Amino acid sequence: MVHSRECPKTGQCEEATISRIRYLQVAAPAAPVAVNRTVPPRRLSNATLRSREHLTPDEVERLVTAAGRRGRYGHRDSTLLMLAYRHGLRVGELVALRWEQVDLTAGLLHVTRLKRGLPSTHPLRGPEIRALRRLQREQRSASPYVFATERRGPLTTAAVRKLVTRIGQAAGFPFPVHPHMLRHACGFKLANEGHDTRSIQQYLGHRNIAHTVRYTELAPGRFKAFWKD
Repeated sequence: MVHSRECPKTGQCEEATISRIRYLQVAAPAAPVAVNRTVPPRRLSNATLRSREHLTPDEVERLVTAAGRRGRYGHRDSTLLMLAYRHGLRVGELVALRWEQVDLTAGLLHVTRLKRGLPSTHPLRGPEIRALRRLQREQRSASPYVFATERRGPLTTAAVRKLVTRIGQAAGFPFPVHPHMLRHACGFKLANEGHDTRSIQQYLGHRNIAHTVRYTELAPGRFKAFWKD
């Protein structure tokens, strides 16, 4: 025979309380796990996905070429990749780029940086000017944004990230490509060509030069004279 006692604090029967706890333990659902897809899988680190966070000039050219061959927006997408690479633009700076920042007559691009970066004015070269003029002509409806959707609004950062990933797959890259790799590709190319760190800092809009030094530290050009065979 089970004797039940009354709890002096709650006034409830201890036996009933124990039974309630046992019921909750049995009825409680299992904790969410990735196996049964109740929670998303844990994101892999960048080092696991790819061995480096930048593209070489040849890889960038391959990516731009692949973009130009895809769909009816091929020229817009290839121009987007070209400008992101040549001017070291972040994805947020890219989608916010407006025609008023582009001076096709003087061949200048007025770059406004995010993350409290330093604004600057970059020269536009022939291939960029020709690509931008064609893009301006082909825009179905006038938009204040350089890279616009059919509704004249700017592309979203998420759309550009997905777009670059798909173009990387179409180009046959063995690793996933993301837009920021083009900014890093710009920094490494300028460092490999021997441009001074301070100029690269101003070009990329770094407020702190420590963010620019990473490109010069990994530039292989300074090691060329180490071995003379």
